Amino acid sequence: MQTTTLYNQDFYAWTQHQVELLRSGQLEKLDIEHLIEEMESLGRQERQELRNCLGMLLGHLLRWHSQPEARSKSWRATIQEQRQEIRRQIEENPSLKPYLSEAIEIGYEKGLSLVDRETPLAPKQLPQSCPFFETEIFEEPVDWQP
Repeated sequence: MQTTTLYNQDFYAWTQHQVELLRSGQLEKLDIEHLIEEMESLGRQERQELRNCLGMLLGHLLRWHSQPEARSKSWRATIQEQRQEIRRQIEENPSLKPYLSEAIEIGYEKGLSLVDRETPLAPKQLPQSCPFFETEIFEEPVDWQP
């Protein structure tokens, strides 16, 4: 079966075949075009994961600050979990750090959508750009008790 056909018909088998070729040093048989495509995709996935975590974190921080009467242990746990996940992502992928400010902007848009879905607040009632400094995003607030 031709490598490109395998790529289109059974992606997992294609990946295993590419691994075998790499391990055996048969570089001339590699499906370079698709390998490049997949490597680029992996990089995009890391950025997407960072944006998603930031969206969840920023949405919950907005809720936390905008609805102090509704604060819950669950909100606090989500904030802590997302902070841990983002720290882990950046530790494992330090080259994402320069992308952080752009990811915060995009994540904030996702956070506004979360607030719109899960609270009575309308996104127009909230700041349209991220009101939090980076330190506020990643450090526990003074008023951490629900």
